[in-house]
Amino acid sequence: MAQVTAWDAEVDLLVAGAGPGGMAAALVGALEGLEVMVCEKSEQIGGTASTSAGTLWIPGNTQSRRAGYDDSPAQAEIYMDRLVGGTKGRDLRSAYLETGPAAIDYYDTRTDVQFLPCGRHPDYQQNMAGAAVTGRAIVPKPFDGRLLGEDFRLVRPPIGEFMIFGGMMVGKDDIPRLIGRFKSAANFAHSARLFLRYLSDRLKYPRGTRITMGNALVARLFYSLRKRKVPIRFDTAIREILREGGRVVGAVVESGGRTLRVRTRKGVVLATGGFAHNTEFRKAFMPQPVPVHSLACETDTGDGLTLARAVGARIDGDQHRGGAFWTPVSVTRRTGGWRGLFPHLALDRAKPGLIAVNAAGRRFVNEGASYHDFVEAMFESHKLVPTMPAWLICDSAFVARYGIGVVHPGTRNLAPHEKSGYLTTAPTLEELARKIGVDPVGLADSVRRHNGFALTGSDLDFGKGDSELNRFNGDPEHRPNPCLKPIEAAPFVAVAVWPAEIACSAGLATDADGQVLSEDGDPIPGLYACGNDMASIMAGTYPGPGTTLGPALVFAYRVAMHAAGRGDAAGRATGASEELGREERAAAR
Repeated sequence: MAQVTAWDAEVDLLVAGAGPGGMAAALVGALEGLEVMVCEKSEQIGGTASTSAGTLWIPGNTQSRRAGYDDSPAQAEIYMDRLVGGTKGRDLRSAYLETGPAAIDYYDTRTDVQFLPCGRHPDYQQNMAGAAVTGRAIVPKPFDGRLLGEDFRLVRPPIGEFMIFGGMMVGKDDIPRLIGRFKSAANFAHSARLFLRYLSDRLKYPRGTRITMGNALVARLFYSLRKRKVPIRFDTAIREILREGGRVVGAVVESGGRTLRVRTRKGVVLATGGFAHNTEFRKAFMPQPVPVHSLACETDTGDGLTLARAVGARIDGDQHRGGAFWTPVSVTRRTGGWRGLFPHLALDRAKPGLIAVNAAGRRFVNEGASYHDFVEAMFESHKLVPTMPAWLICDSAFVARYGIGVVHPGTRNLAPHEKSGYLTTAPTLEELARKIGVDPVGLADSVRRHNGFALTGSDLDFGKGDSELNRFNGDPEHRPNPCLKPIEAAPFVAVAVWPAEIACSAGLATDADGQVLSEDGDPIPGLYACGNDMASIMAGTYPGPGTTLGPALVFAYRVAMHAAGRGDAAGRATGASEELGREERAAAR
């Protein structure tokens, strides 16, 4: 294109998108001395990560090793090679594993983006060599939203189903203490502190300021950027990538009705969240029929892929199974027509006394499998028998003990949930089957066979309860199998679940430093991608908790280091990891 002579602004690094990938790249860039501008087309930061569990999968991370959970990136590489298969993308996977711990230590020691080890949190494919049970998952520390002051309103909130009392976030560790608040003085005191804090917050803020999970991650990134005075321009979208002599030199930006040309000395980073709400890309990369539901942020419309394709970039989608990462969701309906999606990640499917069936009333999956594997099984079953939706089947005793979806544990009156259309109940399995349009004979046979497995403790059809992951999410107090119990206490209950993506896997092809590749396979100078705009190194597979956020933060770090001319330092041990290494060497002597 012709040389641009008139520029409205000039920075080192222009970042498109204020999700975790974009904010992390901007943060590292600023710490490495770059002048950075972030453009976010919505009115809030955080994107899809704001509503996520916030876990990162980082094999060999310092936080877990310090807590005594040994892990080896070399074993993780064996695991990923088995899971993903082939040599394509292996250089990126190796870069991820080599850089991961150092990148997390960089954030942990130099910013307010800090993490805690999860301890026992099994990888999702325990039958594969190199899989681990502990040490690979970390989560952000809870964050006090009051530190952001008025800017707390700029943090995209989690989904309503992840909050109680209309705005109070609770973490996984809070749930049993809240449910058992009258069982011990410690539980009651903890619950009372949470509630009183929430009441105080609502006098000034639109929701509770004690935030956890993915909301804490994006808030910590935002807070770190604010402390370093990195500008974020809201309601600002990048409309065109500008090049001179084959190199990206800037972008056309639309902000507040004005069109600006921003020159970049180092590059443009695409981190717009992927293509979740782009009809063209969904049809191209997702299974048929294309799933109608999505948990991704509604502003994730494929902007990064569209912009990059216009300058000759390659979209990598052929080798990504299903093009996305999946979870089953149930559809919630409330007064006034409000509708939302509840992701069935881990709280109900693995518990004893629940099965999933298709329209033939037959089981088609180990219900305790990972959310991603569960949906892949839905796709396979649907090729032969309608399985969209699939149905989660249990009894009233199950709901009272464990809850199901948005129905909290302890719930005994199911009438309001049935009236809203969220679930269906019936005094017999035959009537339940007829109400939900499932074959009655098939459902009765499936429940009878499942109940027999529950008595012996061995699921001969799908192995529910056999794996570490199943048992981790099951009920450890139930014997002999923490995931199997007869379904027998009327009324019987059914909840419909549908496939929905939590993130995209297909995306822009890049090298190990996040440089976007052309159709010919060469890096496009000055153009980077990270987060969900970057084709996932997992290629549509799901190794463990934090499969999307781990690579987002690690490759954001590598992108910024490369743009700052520090690519040689990207994988070097820093901070706590270097200190830990000295301690281990000293211990060995």
